Amino acid sequence: MPETANLPAGPTPAPAHSRNAVSTILRTIPFTTAMLLLIMVIGVATGSLWVPLFERSWFEDVAYGLPSLTEGAWWTPVTGSFLALSPVFYLPVLASFGLFVGFTEWRLGTARTALICVGGQLAAVLAASGTLVVLRFNSWAWAEALETARDAGFSAGALASITVATAAMRPPWRLRIRAALCVYVLVSFLFLGSLADLEHLWAVGLALPLGRHLVGTDAMDGAGGRRMLSRREWRLLAATGLALIAAAELVLLIYSGHGPLGGVGGAKASVGGVVVDVVVIALILDGLRKGRRWAWWCGVVLGALNTVAALVIAVDGLSGREGTAIAVAAGALWLAELVVLLIGRRAFRAPSRRRLGRRMRAERTDQEVVRELLARHGGGNLSWMATWPDRSWFRTPDGDSVVAYERHAGVAVALGDPIGAPERRGATVSEFAAMCEHTGTVPCFFSVTASTAALAAALGWQHVRVADDTVIDLGGLEFRGRKWQDVRSALNRAAKEGISYRQVILAEEPWAVRAQARAISQQWVGDKGLPEMGFTLGGIDEALDPAVRVGLAVDGDGSVHGITSWLPVFAPGATVRGWTLDVTRRRNDGFRPVSEFLIASACLAFQAQGAEFVSLSGAPLARTDTSGQPPAVERLLDSLGAVMEPHYGFRSLHAFKSKFSPRYEPLYLAYRDDGDLPRIGIALTKAYLPEAGMRDLMKLAGGRGS
Repeated sequence: MPETANLPAGPTPAPAHSRNAVSTILRTIPFTTAMLLLIMVIGVATGSLWVPLFERSWFEDVAYGLPSLTEGAWWTPVTGSFLALSPVFYLPVLASFGLFVGFTEWRLGTARTALICVGGQLAAVLAASGTLVVLRFNSWAWAEALETARDAGFSAGALASITVATAAMRPPWRLRIRAALCVYVLVSFLFLGSLADLEHLWAVGLALPLGRHLVGTDAMDGAGGRRMLSRREWRLLAATGLALIAAAELVLLIYSGHGPLGGVGGAKASVGGVVVDVVVIALILDGLRKGRRWAWWCGVVLGALNTVAALVIAVDGLSGREGTAIAVAAGALWLAELVVLLIGRRAFRAPSRRRLGRRMRAERTDQEVVRELLARHGGGNLSWMATWPDRSWFRTPDGDSVVAYERHAGVAVALGDPIGAPERRGATVSEFAAMCEHTGTVPCFFSVTASTAALAAALGWQHVRVADDTVIDLGGLEFRGRKWQDVRSALNRAAKEGISYRQVILAEEPWAVRAQARAISQQWVGDKGLPEMGFTLGGIDEALDPAVRVGLAVDGDGSVHGITSWLPVFAPGATVRGWTLDVTRRRNDGFRPVSEFLIASACLAFQAQGAEFVSLSGAPLARTDTSGQPPAVERLLDSLGAVMEPHYGFRSLHAFKSKFSPRYEPLYLAYRDDGDLPRIGIALTKAYLPEAGMRDLMKLAGGRGS
């Protein structure tokens, strides 16, 4: 044994990683750390960590509230912020401050966070006192009770901080956290109504509209602007709102409070009404989460009944009827839920299970026919999109050809070339037009190849170039030479940073991978600030088809940085001769040249598998050849492309694809005559933006000049 073993043991030094962790925290969130230590030190020095503050003789000299300010104790908004009313409050106060303010400081920096936190605390405290001054002489029992109340704690400043910090959060968390904060302060205010609840309401109410201005564009994550909720988020928001209402009503059966509307809960709650609400909510909650139309109707009816009942009770309660307060407070929550359901109504179009089964059986038959015809006769680069849901299918009388189309604004917009025997393609176009004329529908073919446009011209139709398919021939492809410099740089950088390429069938991947893919896609959709697009643009649901190949950019920790999906292009005889790019999504904070890396890696992978080409697809409403004076339809499409460009970047995407030195194959819109153009323009807009309302279309038009 070494001689040093007999020496007296000294203090064991702290592990290096512990010292590094503490040092990192101090460097990252010094304001939060200092404030937490100060609150603890003051709590120990004053004894308020173990003795309730309101039992101290000097309580009125340090706690804030309207009485303190009217007595001239102007310092109390500062002194009271570093204390808590009771020892049991210290744990939630410290935890919320550390979490909310710490996150804000980590995201926005120390100076800005200190300003937001201290300013938000003082503004909320003073605004609450100002509210009570305004209501001082109106004989409102709730306001009269709060006129003598005093409070302590830094919770308003913490709430103001996290509310502002939501502006720097990425979608979809930005809206989710904001919704949770709003629900919390509103429910607390309506059902409890303490001085702290009034301060919290002011803190969130003041901070929410100022968030973008206080955060600044440098701290914005993603687009940072306003965004539309996806269908999934509307469903989650509505279902969560119903669950919170049910929970609130159950709690109030056994708990009494005194909100601004009077006594709530306990014996004043209607047991029968609460039971009915909770039972119905339990029955429709899962259906609402899945977007079932019947569940939406049930929620709307339930919300309308509760809102009307609350209004009736409120009017009747003017005579002093007991139970008015809880009915009105619950009615306010039901009204908010009803607004969510009505505004997000487009997200609840999923049919019932029985109807879904019937529809799936019918669609499966049509989809199977399309797939069988593609395998037998082959198809174009966009033909696989004919198998997507929400399409309608026209089958020729002989059953050997199919046209996939969507119906909008009285126009049947066929997508791509007819699928079937090539020698029957002209007859198929004619038969589809005859069907449309028989049903009073305007026919047109969108994104067809030159051969189909020529066949339509033989029928007296007109056509115009609307996009260019970008094709990369894989035979002998090597990323050599100056023109491939960007692509090589992306591949080399990925190798250095440990980013690898995986080609998978997404439906067979573990849940964690599929969840990451959905999160990346939702973030991308959210950043657009407008509804999700459709028609020739698929998403993760389409990428889950086992026939589709998905490329993933994955780092050493298993985190997905980007995703691409590739649709098969069939040659006659069920042979896949090429692949068409559909989904391209990247994580905002991930590997920057991930799109170049994914596309280049896919080219090499498909080349090794014997594919002839890959198509990067045609960016909607973007063309390479824009020379010459365009006719009326080209001006219409140019205008539509121009107003969508700031939001969806079609033309920027088209320019990006030029990095891969593709050859261009023109795609055309074929139509009968110029008289159909106005309706076709509306139909194309609705096809690409099926969930857009008038407000969204006006936003597009207003964004043209941006």
